[in-house]
Amino acid sequence: MSTSATHLNASVSQARARFFSDRLASILAFAPLGVWTTFHLYENLAAFQGSQAWEKSVTASSPLSALLTSIVVLGPLLWHTVWGLGRIFKTKPNYPQYGYFANLKFLVQRLSALGLLAFIVAHVWMAFLKPRFLDGHPEQFAHIAHHMRFHAPTLIVYSLGVLGIAYHLANGLHTGLMAWGVVTSRRALQRAHGAAIAFFFVLLAMGFGSIFALWKAGPSVQVDADGHVIPNQIVTVD
Repeated sequence: MSTSATHLNASVSQARARFFSDRLASILAFAPLGVWTTFHLYENLAAFQGSQAWEKSVTASSPLSALLTSIVVLGPLLWHTVWGLGRIFKTKPNYPQYGYFANLKFLVQRLSALGLLAFIVAHVWMAFLKPRFLDGHPEQFAHIAHHMRFHAPTLIVYSLGVLGIAYHLANGLHTGLMAWGVVTSRRALQRAHGAAIAFFFVLLAMGFGSIFALWKAGPSVQVDADGHVIPNQIVTVD
């Protein structure tokens, strides 16, 4: 076999591997990650019903359920993160050199990915790993409500995190539909774009609604003399 033929076969193999890797990462981004994320934002709306409802909806789970959630969510999340970082280093945005709206969305998608990476690492540690493995219990409503109201960095980080999640997921769904060839005609592309915008605002409404409910409940949370939140309160949001 000639050297050129060998190089051609290697290029074809690499292109095929890249194709399947991109498709797998795209699938995992929507199911289970996208589905779970949407459901998780919806679950957090239980904050409007108070501490017991929120903790039952968001944090109450058996060890087996927590393990299954970690496998189903964290595994695909890790794969998608590694794949996404590879794409960020391989592809460079060309905005504002070429000031098309699609190029701007591409740039914002990459920026939101980096912001979400930092947010997710902090969120998984503070809301899942630290409470369970260091404090000995799941995250408590009183704790997050108090910090959402009286700790400005918490409010800002969660607000930006929700904004990044809503954009990254909605825009990713739109580009995924195009990449998979689900939408091809101009009319279908316009409809898909409209659906992505609607999905963005639905995610944003659920996320900001949950933050508002926690923020509103903050003044009802009691703290001890050392400034520690008193746990296991029943807090209702009128």
